[in-house]
Amino acid sequence: MIGKHAWLLGLSVSFMGVAAFAADPKTTVVATGIDNPSGLALQTTTGDLFVAARSGVHRLTLGEKPALTVEINGFNTDIYGKGPKYNIGPLGVAMINENFLVVADGGNPDEKEVVLVMEVGNKAPKTPSTPKDADKVLGPIKAGKESAKGEGNYYGVAISSDAIFVTCNGDDTKGWIARSKITDGEPGPLTPFIATKVATGVDAPVGITFSKDGKELVVSQMGEMNVANDSLLTMYNPADGKLIKSLKTGLHDIAGLAYSPKTGKLYVVDFAWVKTSEGGLFELTVEGDKVTAKKVLSLDKPTSLAFGKDGHLYITEFGTSEDEKKPAGKVLRVDAEL
Repeated sequence: MIGKHAWLLGLSVSFMGVAAFAADPKTTVVATGIDNPSGLALQTTTGDLFVAARSGVHRLTLGEKPALTVEINGFNTDIYGKGPKYNIGPLGVAMINENFLVVADGGNPDEKEVVLVMEVGNKAPKTPSTPKDADKVLGPIKAGKESAKGEGNYYGVAISSDAIFVTCNGDDTKGWIARSKITDGEPGPLTPFIATKVATGVDAPVGITFSKDGKELVVSQMGEMNVANDSLLTMYNPADGKLIKSLKTGLHDIAGLAYSPKTGKLYVVDFAWVKTSEGGLFELTVEGDKVTAKKVLSLDKPTSLAFGKDGHLYITEFGTSEDEKKPAGKVLRVDAEL
């Protein structure tokens, strides 16, 4: 059991538009050939990054010669999207502490999806683990009164000392954020917690993190994939799930967000489903009830971001491949101070 280990532990407002930097900052490709990567998590003791992708969860060891190894495999594959559709497996990852990784899966049909808690070491395993090796399985959330189709396509994960929060894309009429309460170091049942579309009128919660002071859940409402500029930046009370703010951003499809540990600035990645040429990395500045989105970097279908132990920002992107048998996904390092 996990307890044996050392655990831990509606406002409608205007936006100020989208600005841009004069030139894209330099980036370095640190891993490539990844099949639709969509999640990043930092293991602070080692500085390694865990990368969620269609093919499983990988460990990216950084340094002069970055190395990508398979940490967890054996996941199923599902298809996600409107218009362009993509093969997906596990979508999101987050560390509870240095020894346990939360994996939000997207490779199964709605109401069969689960969130896994997996023990990980300080180096790549000789043999990858599989979902059957999970220390804890959270879910599934089956079809019922709260979720008409059951929940699935778990994406973003945010973790506090007393709960695990996961964004869901099962019942589009509700747009749930699910929660698993942690009691005495043990996560409890995964249950629907915040109906974000009911609160904001916009569906598809995807990216999730905590505010700089840890008092608010900060969530990106991706919105409809075939509707331009409808993404929201929202804030909720993690204790009772009440909406604090709902802010228009002018962006298309915000898939991930992270605060810089050095400057405290908020960065997001926009997949821009309708027009991928407009996707990229953006800096969001919130002033009262207004958001300014400044484009930092143009990217090819970015999906997640995380700051590394070295202070650099790392980003996953699907990329574009001319050969379907050769995945174009990659992890980029932004070689600029953010």
